[in-house]
Parts: sequence; C-alpha cells; structure tokens
Amino acid sequence: MDWATRVMRVTPSVTLAIDAKAKAMRGSGEDVCSFSAGEPDFDTPAHIREAAKTALDQGKTRYGPAAGEPALRQAIATKLNNDNHLPYRAENILVTNGGKQALFNLMLALINPGDEVIIPAPYWVSYPEMVHLAGGTPVIVKTTAETGYRITPAQLEAAITPKTRLFVLNSPSNPTGMVYTPEEIRELAAVIVRHQLWVVSDEIYEKILYDDAKHLSIGAVSEAAFERTIVCSGFAKAYAMTGWRVGYIAGPAEFIKVTTKIQSHSTSNVCTFAQYGALAALQGSQACVAEMVAAFRDRRAFMYKRICEMPRLRCLKPQGAFYLFVDISETGLSSVEFCDRLLEEEKVATVPGKAFGMDDHIRLSYATDLATIERGLTRLAKFVERL
Repeated sequence: MDWATRVMRVTPSVTLAIDAKAKAMRGSGEDVCSFSAGEPDFDTPAHIREAAKTALDQGKTRYGPAAGEPALRQAIATKLNNDNHLPYRAENILVTNGGKQALFNLMLALINPGDEVIIPAPYWVSYPEMVHLAGGTPVIVKTTAETGYRITPAQLEAAITPKTRLFVLNSPSNPTGMVYTPEEIRELAAVIVRHQLWVVSDEIYEKILYDDAKHLSIGAVSEAAFERTIVCSGFAKAYAMTGWRVGYIAGPAEFIKVTTKIQSHSTSNVCTFAQYGALAALQGSQACVAEMVAAFRDRRAFMYKRICEMPRLRCLKPQGAFYLFVDISETGLSSVEFCDRLLEEEKVATVPGKAFGMDDHIRLSYATDLATIERGLTRLAKFVERL
C-alpha cells in the first residue's frame, strides 16, 4: 500500500521499542523502575475532579463550541493577564485537546510547504514531526551544556533565512529542565521582532520552577513581541491532568479563528465536562500546585546528587519541569544502546536522548516516588560501574 508522503516524512519514535519492552517486563511481574514518564504521579486534585463530576450531574455532556466553553476561554485569558502580563481576551483563546493539539493546530495554520521552523536541540520529540506533517522544514540548532542547553540570540540570528517562518521556544524545557532568564528572553524577542518572525512559546511547565528561576513569557517583553507571539499551554503538568486532554492556544484573534476552523473539522470541541475541571483548576486554590512542586523539588535534589556521584555521567541541575538530562558520552554508548541495556540488565526504564536530538544523553524523569527513585538510581549506579 502506498502511504501519503507526509506520513513517510515522520520519523518513528525511538522510544517505542524500549517502552513496549518495559511494559512487557512489568506485565510478566518483573520489578521495573521507570524514569520515563512525562507526567506527574499525583492524582488530579480533588476539587478539580469534583467540578467535572458536578458538570456530569448537570448534563454537561453534549457538543460544545469548537473554540471551547466561553467561561473557560475567559478564565484562561484572565490567567494570562494576571500571571503572564499578556493582554488577551476570550476571543484570543482556543481550547484544545491537550497541549499537543494546540501545537499541531498552530503548525497547520502557519506553515506552508518549504517554510522553515527553527527548533533548538534538545527539543521535545514532537516538534520536528509536527513541522514535517505541516509540510515545513525543521531547522535544528544544537545547544550545549555550556549555554545551559539554551539557544543564544547569535545562534538564532545565524539560523534565520528568507524561508524562516517560526521559532519554537520551550521554557521550562522538556527534556532539560532549563529555564531561560528574563534577560535571555528579551534578547531573543529583539531578534524575532527585527526579523518579523512568529514565535510559539510552549509554556506547559511554567508553574514548575525551582530556586530563583523566573518565567517570563516572551510576549510580555514588548507590544511588538506580543504581536508576534503565540502561546501554547495546558493543564496536564501543573495540575496532574495528563489524561484529561485540555490545552489551549492564545494568540491574535484572526489566528484563533483560523485554528478554530481547523479544529472544527478535526476533533471539534474538547470533552465538555473536562473543561469544567480545567475551569476549577484555574479558579480554585493553587495550594495543590505548590504541594506538587515541593515534592518535585525534593526528588530533584536527591536524583541530582546521586547522578553527580556516578562516574562518567554528567548533568546540569534543572531549574524547572521534572527531568534530568544526563550526558552519557563518556560511556561510549549511544543513548538507545544505553537505555536498552539498562532496561535489560537492571530493569530501569529511561528515555534515549536520540528522541530529543542528542544521542549522547538520556532523560530521567523524577515524576515518581522517592522509593522508586532510590531503588532505580542504585541499579543505574551498578550498571555504570560495570561499563
């Protein structure tokens, strides 16, 4: 059978084989310590669950507006005004089926065949593939530990060509946990405005910050930057709502109309009663977020200390999100071989850095309990010592 060209441009996930293997091992009763999860291990807070139950009891189970429930669109706009200093209104918001659909809708709306999209590496696995599916060309700009895995204004400037349409910015970052400083954000904004690019700011981890890290949304830098910015985010990470599939795009009203049209012909509205859970997340107490971040902070400290004690492994201390991006180059193994052998020999599941554009790294998630972290790191240390 002949497949569509767009499908053939998409690279198969290098993580699928290891993930399937880990699940099969667990299914057969083996004790696998997983550091691969990109989701909080906490239950969704009770007041959010109760709001969805109430919505169900009230019969909020029918089709809704493709752009989202009006109350939720307004609540998101209010949040962006108050927390991020972005002067959006409800008409500037599209509620999507998770943060992933927000990004996919954006790519379909903005990218024409031949358009270039600048993506700093390491990157979240789906960015380049979404660009491929939209017919565009990902332009990957490698970063290093010396710059905190953050693209510099000079690197961004050098990557721009007449075909450049969009720059992808993710802070706090998956997979590195690094956070751009406010000054770095301002410098990148200056380049974007000077070249009249679009920038998508993926802010899904904005509430998960540590130490003195501060999140500045690039659209808040200036009116000119605001006009070139599209924000994509959601409720999955901060509120432990990964399975609820509620995200959003914020951008110019005309852009929201275009992406709403795309969504109306693909998935239509987001699950109606789930949107009322998201509404409760925004309007209720934020103590649940603080509690989860405090737990992540403790886990981060424990995992980072242990990794730094292991020979031939190096990593930077993350400033946000819930990942460590570990340099394994001194082991001489590729990330896929390292992860496959670690799972086979010590029953520890991790994610190959190849999936993020850096094959000499692996990603470890500390979105799991401390007991599992301690057990898994002990096994990792044994594995590294044998190499």
